[in-house]
Amino acid sequence: MKKNYTIQKSPFIVPTDDGKEIKEHFGLASDGTSEISIAHMVAPPGWSEPFQTPQFDEYTFIIKGKKQFIIEDETVVLEAGHSIKVEKNTRLQYSNPFTEPCEYIAICLPAFSMEAVNRES
Repeated sequence: MKKNYTIQKSPFIVPTDDGKEIKEHFGLASDGTSEISIAHMVAPPGWSEPFQTPQFDEYTFIIKGKKQFIIEDETVVLEAGHSIKVEKNTRLQYSNPFTEPCEYIAICLPAFSMEAVNRES
């Protein structure tokens, strides 16, 4: 009998070179799902990414610490318990300029892919 659920016990650990921990539970890298990606992340103090304009909606829920978003020309800081939805085709930058790690869940619709991020150099 086919089960109507999937339990993820061994998420895909995305290799990084910036100290950020990314464990994708569902998505293109972990199980080939293209509709959604769900990842547990920890951004170390001082971490940042270049500006980007993703072609997917991204939802972020902060578990611990704080995370900074520069969305278009506005700076937004979220703390534990806060969440945000950033709509696709919005120029933004993610960072953790704070002294504590930031732990959060990110959900992308459709699933995250490097081709759909459009990072600036």
